[in-house]
Amino acid sequence: MNGSSATDAAAAAQADGSVGIAPGELHPGGILVQNRSDAVSGPRGNLVKIKVLRGTQLLDVSVPVESTFGELKKVLEKETGLEPHEQRLLFRGKEKDDDDCLRMAGIKDMSKVVLLEDPVSKARKFEQMKRDLYMKKAYDAIAAVRAEVDKLATKVSALEAAVHSSTKADAKDFAVLTELLMMQLLKLDGIEAEGEAKMQRKSEVRRIQNIVETLDSLKALNSNPFIDNNSSAVSMTTSWETFDSGSENLNASFPNTSSAMITNDWEHFD
Repeated sequence: MNGSSATDAAAAAQADGSVGIAPGELHPGGILVQNRSDAVSGPRGNLVKIKVLRGTQLLDVSVPVESTFGELKKVLEKETGLEPHEQRLLFRGKEKDDDDCLRMAGIKDMSKVVLLEDPVSKARKFEQMKRDLYMKKAYDAIAAVRAEVDKLATKVSALEAAVHSSTKADAKDFAVLTELLMMQLLKLDGIEAEGEAKMQRKSEVRRIQNIVETLDSLKALNSNPFIDNNSSAVSMTTSWETFDSGSENLNASFPNTSSAMITNDWEHFD
């Protein structure tokens, strides 16, 4: 076959409009071959419009008639959000397998297909929805407690500023704030939580405990004017802890004072 004959054959094939035949390529030697890309991705047939009924929702989708029901599910996934394994497709009252061909099943233009959600998947989603609702309830309850603790923490900060400025605070203020904080602690104890919500609840419990400890320290400082506002109380506690551990002797913890001198003088007097 010479070059002009090959060109004529290619033109004839293109004019014929045969499925999958594209303008040929003339290789050395005058051989006419089909383009590889067209051979692989050629059309699969005419599109067919299908009406898909899902509950009260009616969907119109168009797919090649040579498609399978499994491929139809992939198209419906974009429309419904249901993954293919979550779908059940019924045609003429019978469920179709993923490998069944639309054309072989009798699907024609404007045919009706019923889409059902798989019961197992539906039950799983329902359980997940219940868990999400359960978690939201826990989050909301913890958030409500946190808001109340924020208000109480502000009052404790104001009380702390007053005590450290040598202003005598009413002892009832410490008792009231402590009681209110303990009430919030009881609310947290009554909240059922899992996962992240449980971690948030635990964090809020620790926060309340720290605030209560701060109140106890402020109460002691407020009732004892001899405790240094900055470090005396802490130093005393540290000294006793060290002494109890046996690493420090009594003289090191309590150095000689004027009272010891007075005692010596009374001994000489006797």
